[in-house]
Amino acid sequence: MTANTPSDAATTPTFEQLGLKPALVEALSALGYEEPTPIQRASLPPLLAGKDLLGLAATGTGKTAAFALPLLQRLTPGEHKAFSTSALVLVPTRELAMQVAEAIHRYGQKLGITVLPLYGGQPIGQQLRVLKRGVDVVVATPGRALDHLKRQSLLLDDVQTVVLDEADEMLDMGFAEDLESILEATPETHQTALFSATLPPRIASIAERHLHQPVNVRIAKEKVAPGTGPRVRQTAYIVPRPFKAATLGRVLDVEAPTAAIIFCRTRTEVDELTVSLNGRGWRAQALHGGMDQSQRDRVLKQFKTHAIELLVATDVAARGLDIEKLSHVVNYDVPNAPEAYVHRIGRTGRAGREGVAITLAEPREHRLLRNIEKLTGQKIEVATVPTVADLRARRLELVRASLREVLVAGELDSYRTVVESLASEFDLMEVAAAAVKLLHDAQVEGQDEEDEEIPLVAPHSSSERAPRPGKDARAAARPGARERPAAKGWPGTKAPPGEEPRGVKRRAGPTEDFEMARLYIGVGRQAGIRPSDLVGAITGEAGVEGRRIGAIQISDGFSLVEVPEAMADQIVTALKQATLRGKKVPVRRDKG
Repeated sequence: MTANTPSDAATTPTFEQLGLKPALVEALSALGYEEPTPIQRASLPPLLAGKDLLGLAATGTGKTAAFALPLLQRLTPGEHKAFSTSALVLVPTRELAMQVAEAIHRYGQKLGITVLPLYGGQPIGQQLRVLKRGVDVVVATPGRALDHLKRQSLLLDDVQTVVLDEADEMLDMGFAEDLESILEATPETHQTALFSATLPPRIASIAERHLHQPVNVRIAKEKVAPGTGPRVRQTAYIVPRPFKAATLGRVLDVEAPTAAIIFCRTRTEVDELTVSLNGRGWRAQALHGGMDQSQRDRVLKQFKTHAIELLVATDVAARGLDIEKLSHVVNYDVPNAPEAYVHRIGRTGRAGREGVAITLAEPREHRLLRNIEKLTGQKIEVATVPTVADLRARRLELVRASLREVLVAGELDSYRTVVESLASEFDLMEVAAAAVKLLHDAQVEGQDEEDEEIPLVAPHSSSERAPRPGKDARAAARPGARERPAAKGWPGTKAPPGEEPRGVKRRAGPTEDFEMARLYIGVGRQAGIRPSDLVGAITGEAGVEGRRIGAIQISDGFSLVEVPEAMADQIVTALKQATLRGKKVPVRRDKG
């Protein structure tokens, strides 16, 4: 590989100086683009010259334009046969496919370029009708692209450019075999560009096999001037599991985000938390893979137009979303993979804007925070959960701000007679205080006063065996852990699937501070496998508690499941002797 590092020139080159044709420059100007970002400055010249490229840059740095603009410039519109395309862009999620396709359409509208997004959840008949005419650019998720390849409704014989966007995420989602099959169907002479936020060994392996003498572009993290903080303020709160929901509510009340995404691990958790947040007075909507595409589109439209304040989501929303004025990202659980944390918090602080990333961590998850710090090179501040006094002070501050707005606006003459009549009987300060009390009570109406303190918990040292979570918290919380969250309708008062109710002794198991291993299970969507099937098999056959099972990724022909490293071999042995959907299937540690 050859190395290419963007020069620190005194003046930033324009898009025109980088070699883009006038029609593209005009389109960028109309969209409000003023100057290229670092990843665009480094990537445009080699891609315009037809070279392969391996681009590493954090999310939100302008990678879409970095590969889309050269792709459009090198295309000749209409030069394609039925079911063929000149350029293929592969992305991990439906949302990103739609967003990239929309961006390419905007950039190339004056060139007459045709673009088609292909993803699951969309009627395949509609996709077939468009493909039959042939399109200039196809933006697809790997699974749907492979489906069309097998149908021969997508032909890659004439492909000139292939782009792998967010390649690390595609591998994490179990698309490795799909990517290999797709790349093998492309001609040897095509140009390949691979973009990723991180460079795990599997990405390096794909680059070595499928990129030919690529230009290597690596955009370093933005340096922070002395005395200034990073654009994304990263904070973690260490709280016992029974208090996570209450802590989330208190943190949101204190932070008062204009718009926030709250990431959860499971669909059930997303749905329960969404109901609870709406009951607390926030405008929240859920987003996860269990919703059909029309539902997801509707929710995203509401969030982008700020009709709702909170988007509660699984990692399906962790890629490709660029929401204007997204102020906060909240990790309701610490992601097992540090890379997932990077992608999640990349939703805020984009394009130079400031943002806040908040993580709620259980004591046993402190080690995961340290792993994230190693990857990002940034310190995550471990803060104290806001106290009852903090919350009350924040509410009074909001009252003060509301009163100040009214005072600045004026038009108070009609109310002066009330104040004057009371001032003859009471001290004027007492009259004002009574008015503030009425406004304060009106603003918090329907919300219970947070008169229960959330216990302070020290994180477990990595050298210590973690105690059973919840035991000490329950002793400290009795009466509040059960009563107060239940009164608010917060999740956490009932044990989630696969986890015993509080007060029931759990089976003995390894330390809670465990490493995770990933298992390959040779059955997937084509056999009708669902996450519940895999969880049921592991808990039933291997005797593993459901709460110990991590991320589950189901592809067409196989599934990947995260389990505790110490129990991985035990689970493999048990599943080899069991059946899934009535059949024995291959099970092994994932080699990826």
